[in-house]
Amino acid sequence: MLEDYLHILIFTGVALLIGVGPLVLGALIGPRKPDAEKDSPYECGFDAFETARIKFDVRYYLVAILFIVFDLEIAFLFPWAVVLDDLGMTALIAMALFLGILVVGFIYEWKKGALEWE
Repeated sequence: MLEDYLHILIFTGVALLIGVGPLVLGALIGPRKPDAEKDSPYECGFDAFETARIKFDVRYYLVAILFIVFDLEIAFLFPWAVVLDDLGMTALIAMALFLGILVVGFIYEWKKGALEWE
């Protein structure tokens, strides 16, 4: 019974060796020369001028969410387009309905000014 799980145990051991091995090896033989310059915070080539806990404008998140929504539209569109001949008219109507809903949402967001960056 236990020999059935031997390959899983070997796989787990190899995964741990690959994952943890370089970390241990780097800690053991890696260079250790810390100085003030290496330990300083780095932000685009100059010293940090604010704390990392600043508030972002909500429009940033709104644009990011809108990008994800319309990016997923393309993720659904490519596989559908590849097999469109096999799917038939029902799939064409379903995708037209899907794209129609997304276009209505896009027009709504455009009219509300969600895409404007002041």
